[in-house]
Amino acid sequence: MGRRPARCYRFWSGKPFPKSRYNRGVPDARIRIYDAGRKKARAEDFSGCVHMVSLEKEQITSEALEAARIACNKYLIKKMGKDGFHLRCRVHPWHVLRINKMLSCAGADRLQTGMRGAFGKPQGKACRVKINQILYSVRCARKNVPHAMEAFRRGKFKFPGRQKNRRLRQVGFHQAHQKGISKPQGRRQTYPRWFQCQGYHQPR
Repeated sequence: MGRRPARCYRFWSGKPFPKSRYNRGVPDARIRIYDAGRKKARAEDFSGCVHMVSLEKEQITSEALEAARIACNKYLIKKMGKDGFHLRCRVHPWHVLRINKMLSCAGADRLQTGMRGAFGKPQGKACRVKINQILYSVRCARKNVPHAMEAFRRGKFKFPGRQKNRRLRQVGFHQAHQKGISKPQGRRQTYPRWFQCQGYHQPR
């Protein structure tokens, strides 16, 4: 029996259902790599930043996250080289999806009980995202930002719902503005560690 289509699990339904000692036998998420490229690059080297932002409240399966990562990573390597960017997945699939397997063979009505005891078995994992939540982020040189926008445009086709690609004026994943690094102040110049833009963008 193959996987059920992801459209069956697209919308939030019920309470969160994470893996725990009560919820055992959960298969691993398909996505394993959350950071790709040159992860330890300095902020001055990768001053451009692009985010892929979700415009819907929905669930995204780990298979879709992995498919988008592969598509984006392949295009970025082709255009910038393997050390010309830093790609990061900003969401984690922790919500467990269930399936109540139904038999479709002859005489199935004698073997199964229908909707009696219909609490399903774990099938996969998905992440629950909200409106304006970041799905993927990439930082690169400012001249390569158009290539990052194109990579995310290709990656959006792997997801259900609507997404928007946002180009920021901050330095990489930091809050410092790009004008702040046009005149370096020496080797002691520091930046805030991370830039959270959740709730920063409003859909038009």
